[in-house]
Amino acid sequence: MTRRRWIMLGAAALAAVVVLGGATVAVIYGLRDRYRVPTAELFGTPTPLISLSPTPSPTPPPPGTDITGPLNLLIVGVDTREDDPTWEPHADAVTILHVPRGLKTAYMFSLPRDLVVDIPKFPKSGYRGGHTKLTHAMSEGARRGDAKPSVAQGFQLLAQTVSGYTGIKRFDAGAVLTFTGFRKLVDALGGVDIYVDQRTPSQHLRPDGRGRAPGGGPAGYGGPQMVYEVGMRHLVGWQALDFSRQRYLPGGDYTRQRHHQQLIRAVLAKAFSLDVGRNPLEVDRVLRALGQTLTFDGRGRPAIDYAYALSGLRPEALRLVTLPGGGVGRGSGYRGEQLSAESRKFISELVAGRADAYLRAHPALVVRR
Repeated sequence: MTRRRWIMLGAAALAAVVVLGGATVAVIYGLRDRYRVPTAELFGTPTPLISLSPTPSPTPPPPGTDITGPLNLLIVGVDTREDDPTWEPHADAVTILHVPRGLKTAYMFSLPRDLVVDIPKFPKSGYRGGHTKLTHAMSEGARRGDAKPSVAQGFQLLAQTVSGYTGIKRFDAGAVLTFTGFRKLVDALGGVDIYVDQRTPSQHLRPDGRGRAPGGGPAGYGGPQMVYEVGMRHLVGWQALDFSRQRYLPGGDYTRQRHHQQLIRAVLAKAFSLDVGRNPLEVDRVLRALGQTLTFDGRGRPAIDYAYALSGLRPEALRLVTLPGGGVGRGSGYRGEQLSAESRKFISELVAGRADAYLRAHPALVVRR
């Protein structure tokens, strides 16, 4: 990997992968070698997800048809400063996609970046372990002495931390996408339609998309600002990215998590409406837009295999789950966030295969729009 430009909205990596789903066999075989999604050893030494038959077949099956689930994908967005090679990455968005066996439905939920968790010791970076915010797992794991911090190495510690907290023992794939990649993906689709469920002023950008000047606002900016009003809105790439970043809102980071998920579903809906997967020209265009901005680790399987395997997953079958919580400590004594008992129980029920029944009994956890 020579170009590692990472972002906070890693959840959009899922959209980028699933956008390709549903392609014809010929299209997938024709483009898989031409467009190799950049990979990194996000989980350490790659291991095959599924053992294939050692006996060669005269007519090989379509890629990904042997992936039957259940699957757990960890999609992480990383807050970095591209112009500073010494900047240590922090996990700014941590999203989990669980796809039950059969791959026809899925559950998506996010963990707060400030969730207080136990981060295990990590000899690769010299980290001794600690009880602190989830976002720090990436930076603590990324350190390599005097060398440039490694996002792939940081991801390994983050994955271990998330596994320990959730009880999900194995993630079958992981992905990270850059700011640039997400913006280009949305633009390649011609923008997306999303229902803005609460008035959302931008702390970062003006109505024309340019950056706001330094000022005294909550995020340190001032002057005219872009505002996303309640209602169905059509957002282009920079608007979609900007909308999903806002957290100085009622509900704070929990609101931002919900907006992340709603935006991913909007991306999937637009891709399916264009029938991207079955149009070779559309596949070509989207993959060109994606380029080097997505890093994916499928434990030995390329991203496009997962795309084909998930081709039957429709946007309406993607259940977005919000996990409420609250702060630990107040004022100068604030330590981070903790999930409510109801939220933690959802995760344990998901791991046990009882998510549907739990959500029926707790409908407030389901994001409706």
